[in-house]
Amino acid sequence: MADARARRIFWRRRALAAMALILLVVFTWLAFSLGGALFNPALGSSLGSRFAEWGRAHGGASIVNWTENEWYSHHPPPIGGTVPRGEIRVPSSRPIAIATSVPHLATPAPLRAFTSPALPGEGEWSAVGRRVDGVPAIYVTSLRPDAVHTSYVVGVAWMDTKLLNATLYSGSSIPGGGPWPNSAPVRPRAARDLVAAFNAGFLMNDANGGYYTDHKMVDPLRVGAASFVVYRNGTSNIIAWGPHDRVSGDIVSVRQNLNLLVKNSRPAPGLRATDTSQWGFTVGNAVYVSRSGLGVTADGALVYVGGPGLNITDLANLLVRAGAVRAMELDINVDWVNYSYYSPSTPNAFAASTNGTELVSSMTGSPARYFESWWARDFITMSARVTSNKGKS
Repeated sequence: MADARARRIFWRRRALAAMALILLVVFTWLAFSLGGALFNPALGSSLGSRFAEWGRAHGGASIVNWTENEWYSHHPPPIGGTVPRGEIRVPSSRPIAIATSVPHLATPAPLRAFTSPALPGEGEWSAVGRRVDGVPAIYVTSLRPDAVHTSYVVGVAWMDTKLLNATLYSGSSIPGGGPWPNSAPVRPRAARDLVAAFNAGFLMNDANGGYYTDHKMVDPLRVGAASFVVYRNGTSNIIAWGPHDRVSGDIVSVRQNLNLLVKNSRPAPGLRATDTSQWGFTVGNAVYVSRSGLGVTADGALVYVGGPGLNITDLANLLVRAGAVRAMELDINVDWVNYSYYSPSTPNAFAASTNGTELVSSMTGSPARYFESWWARDFITMSARVTSNKGKS
């Protein structure tokens, strides 16, 4: 009897010790895994977004989505309201002197506002950032995206591709793999010519498309996918990848994301404002979130649109209003939508976080993200093409 009781006690202690060991292993893993995620700025600018990214990556997508849905159901986008002071830039009345000998695109015409009456400066362009051989290469403006949510302000950036070269920077989480020749942080040599940088597209398992760069087919390119194509001479285009398109010697990078959002200067057929399945699973399945998109105009300029409170039809309408003949959606949700331009004090000075400005103040992450080695997502830079001033003090 005593032996049986001793054996029961022995095995009970063994079981408790095993359970304690298992719990210790689980909690140790949790502390390193979750703790590392919460202190990893590459997963987002807030603790909430980092926790959500960690949860989705570890099988908790349904719990995260339920929590976000509950939050968004009690925090709908505000109707009406006024724009915060200074959110819409009023352009300077001083004329911009342009060296006519430098090839450049014609300055874009003002954009008609979606809300009447327009606010001072709404839809009017301002030259910003580093000039290229004395010529403004980027113009920006701000607009309210619709007549209902009038406290939201969205930014539009117009980029002169006769003055700017495009480069796709790859990251450790998008597309993964590597190391990549062009990856964060932006190096000093590139910073000397950097004019602007902005977010690229979705995680590759959500992009419904492929990724090619640096002679590597990271993910197969999909026929019909919206594609940002960078050529060896620095020019770029946005196309629907065709059945006969091939990665030729003059193509450096192809970044695909979903399907074309704008075709033939019109929003893609069948767009629905409430569609969060075809155009990206938003935080909390919300319709109105931060979104971004990139288009190409008839004369070859690139136009970027980004900001808060956008549904997919708003984004398409803004890109069309900005002159896009073809356009694609880029990344969505507040932690990932960012466009920054840089204004160094002299023509050949380095772009840096200290001279960077966000397209709209509601963008998170700051212009510093592209200069941080931990930044793990892919992004696109626009750098000076004409360099006759290079080497001069």
